[in-house]
Amino acid sequence: MAKLVECIPNFSEGRDAAVVEQIADTARSIAGVTLLDYSMDASHNRSVFTLVGSPEGMEEAAFALCKKASEIIDMTKHSGEHPRMGATDVIPFVPVKDMDAKECVEISKRVGERIAKELGIPVFLYEDSATNPDRVNLAKVRKGQFEGMPEKLTQEEWAPDFGERKIHPTAGVVAVGARMPLVAFNVNLSTSDVEIASKIAKKVRSISGGFKYVKAMGVLLEDRNVAQVSMNMVNYEGTALYTVFEAIRAEADRWGVHIIGSEVIGLTPAKALIDCAEYYLKIENFDYAKQVLENHLLG
Repeated sequence: MAKLVECIPNFSEGRDAAVVEQIADTARSIAGVTLLDYSMDASHNRSVFTLVGSPEGMEEAAFALCKKASEIIDMTKHSGEHPRMGATDVIPFVPVKDMDAKECVEISKRVGERIAKELGIPVFLYEDSATNPDRVNLAKVRKGQFEGMPEKLTQEEWAPDFGERKIHPTAGVVAVGARMPLVAFNVNLSTSDVEIASKIAKKVRSISGGFKYVKAMGVLLEDRNVAQVSMNMVNYEGTALYTVFEAIRAEADRWGVHIIGSEVIGLTPAKALIDCAEYYLKIENFDYAKQVLENHLLG
């Protein structure tokens, strides 16, 4: 059986479609890799790509996309709601078929070393690839963002894993790592008060005493004038989407607002959504492996 790895690079451009299309064209040109999905978000000023392919093809694709982004995205001119530190902000590798996390860690190290050596962009390894506990959490790695990275890189404990202690002048810094599948899940509120979204995010995120496996922050979607609880669900089985959704609903009620919608960014494992259907429909004795038609069709 052929090995398959997924890569979900995030780029700091979500407003200029021409720039994003250039990155997409680069992805389509790499042998052994399929571009499954990509999306733009103007408020976050960010695009998220999902690719799947052979380990060898994915290594080449990740480097090529980072190189293209460094040529066409200027971080000195970037602004947006989402924290960011580089033109290519993060490159995660996820095992899909006949792969394990260790193999993805090795891929991340090879790609990170090449990015630093050939492109002059400093690289931090994060999540399963992290070289010390302080680098596991991407939020810690990214703290300071692009503007604060020149000073951060001079701190003794923040030497990059690959590259020099100075940012690329326009492409910044990139985080590269291996992780298990996550769901980028956002909940929109009936208010433009981002402070309410931030207070709710604090209640549900793991780091401040909320739900395990949840990363969350409050942002403002300027194009809609809507406050959003923006989340990464890093283990959707450990903490289900519906669990956090109901908690946000309850917290929103306390502030006199309500949920007007939610969204999933990029691709998601089917089970994350099936779990929600099972919960809200109160389906009894449901067997995901046996009762989902596609599981039998796709093998």
